[in-house]
Amino acid sequence: MDEERRESEWQPKSQIEPTRQPKRKGGFWPGLFGALLGGLIVFGVMMNFTEVPGKESDVQKDLGVGTTNSQHIQVPMDISNEVTDVVADVATAVVGITNIQTVQDFWSSTTSTQEAGSGSGVVYKKVGDKAYIVTNHHVVENSEELEVTFDDGTKTKGKLIGSDLWTDLAVVEIDAKHVDKVVEFGDSDALKRGETVIAIGNPLGLGFAGSVTVGVISGKDRSIPMDLNKDGIVDWQADVLQTDAAINPGNSGGALINMAGQLIGINSMKISQETVEGIGLAIPINIALPIIEHLEETGQVNRPTMGVSLLDLQQIPIQQQQQTLNLPEDVTEGVVVTDIMANSPAQAAGVKKYDTIVQLDEEKVTDMVALRKYLYNKKEIGDTLKVKVYRDGKQLDLEMVLKDGNTF
Repeated sequence: MDEERRESEWQPKSQIEPTRQPKRKGGFWPGLFGALLGGLIVFGVMMNFTEVPGKESDVQKDLGVGTTNSQHIQVPMDISNEVTDVVADVATAVVGITNIQTVQDFWSSTTSTQEAGSGSGVVYKKVGDKAYIVTNHHVVENSEELEVTFDDGTKTKGKLIGSDLWTDLAVVEIDAKHVDKVVEFGDSDALKRGETVIAIGNPLGLGFAGSVTVGVISGKDRSIPMDLNKDGIVDWQADVLQTDAAINPGNSGGALINMAGQLIGINSMKISQETVEGIGLAIPINIALPIIEHLEETGQVNRPTMGVSLLDLQQIPIQQQQQTLNLPEDVTEGVVVTDIMANSPAQAAGVKKYDTIVQLDEEKVTDMVALRKYLYNKKEIGDTLKVKVYRDGKQLDLEMVLKDGNTF
């Protein structure tokens, strides 16, 4: 019995039933709660990256990302370059000039003053309580009053010191109390084609005051024919700089500046034709400087004169050239004397009416423009001038001492 009991109690381990973990009571509800909690956490995270109309999330704010309906984030930045630095330095030296003239009412005898035109100018000098502006002759021509407008809108009266028709330059004096900046002169002879330049002025009037355009020097030593008295005949050849910086009416008298902030030209005109684009012209400062000094000192430019009236030979019919002037057939260029002033250098030298001038000193004379340019640019008052003329088919050499004056 005892042996049977012992045999029945002993069993191999492999036959023993594995022990099972007892089941926990209530296991369904905790699991459901955990799932719901996890879902809520995921939903909250997703909401931070989901667009909500009219509102930016904290994550979007942190990342600097705006939404479609939110206000844009603007980050102010100071972007400066060489051009902006130059303009900031010299712009206050460029002013507007308003030409005021008296006009009469069409229906009555009453008169009033009103703006006849406007242009630009450049403050180049300040001495004591006075300052000086260079501008164009055509900006101040026939003015009865001048009004100067500064870059900040301040206005003051200007006084015309003098102007020069031939070079289209003028000098205006103002009270210096409004002047903060005076421009520095550069060297226009040192300019190179392709060099960057800046034009500053008031195109189309003070409504566009202080306009800045940028371009390059397109050409130097350009000669532009000028009809100064509007009679259809070329009176002068203006020596100018060519630039593609935009120059429009109202820019006249404004500044052409190099990248060193120096004044190298006075903006004067543009070639305005339907087939032409980007040809602006400026008076080189090296040509302008002597004129500016003369105008500031005396109010005018005193030039040497011969004391004659002239006509281009090419304007005279060939029949008159042969019969009245009795010129050789090979003489096709020159200028003809049509009148001689009393007590003039020409009268003292023995010049006669219908003499045809073909040479001054060693310079060939082709027309009146060539004669003026040689006389104005190469000779001084008091100089001796050798003149070669044809009279009744014969060549004569005359000599005169030049006097001052702006007429021939």
